[in-house]
Amino acid sequence: MAKKGQTFKSYSEAFMLNAVMKYVNVSKSYKILAEELGIRNCSQLKVWVRKWKNRESFDQRKGVTNPLKGRPRTKFKSVEEERDYLKAQVEYLKKQYPNLVKEEKTSLEDRSTN
Repeated sequence: MAKKGQTFKSYSEAFMLNAVMKYVNVSKSYKILAEELGIRNCSQLKVWVRKWKNRESFDQRKGVTNPLKGRPRTKFKSVEEERDYLKAQVEYLKKQYPNLVKEEKTSLEDRSTN
């Protein structure tokens, strides 16, 4: 799990492939090779080698969804059109939750009498 304030280092595809090739061709441990190449942790190099052996993409993230997917935003032609849309939403919510509107009115009346 990431810690607060932690920074992440990203590596290019060429760098990852070069590191894997060095590991495969040179008989050095993961730890020594990671230190030489400036990779923060040797387990990262292990993951790259495993992916290379399985012929997977290096940047294949599991469980990560695209934050841009979802319901498209409503587009408005003018500010007035957006205002009317928002007013309609407020009126809808007032009808759905009438208790909230009554409480707000009574609290405003209490303030004016004091």
